[in-house]
Amino acid sequence: MKLTELASKPQLVKITIDDDNIVEKYGEVIDFWVHDRQDMDTFMRLARLEDGDMGNIADIMTDMILDENGNKIMIDGLILPSDIMIKAIEKVVANLGNAVVQTSAA
Repeated sequence: MKLTELASKPQLVKITIDDDNIVEKYGEVIDFWVHDRQDMDTFMRLARLEDGDMGNIADIMTDMILDENGNKIMIDGLILPSDIMIKAIEKVVANLGNAVVQTSAA
């Protein structure tokens, strides 16, 4: 396999927060999008994180959590409720750990 076969432009991937307590509190599931692969700067920022480094994790997630058009959601002072932010971080981390997303031919 040639390396060029693995290279592609990032694609938006829909992530759904559907935990029972979130759906009960907000009345429906919550969708957001992330890119299926990250640039080297973001990858290195994530790699440098240490356990319990929630402040920096949240800062990185600000750049990664997107709307359906690929635009950042948390801009101009907008922030998510803490319970949503925690769940979003969990979902993004789980998505990044899924190697199938980055190498599948879909």
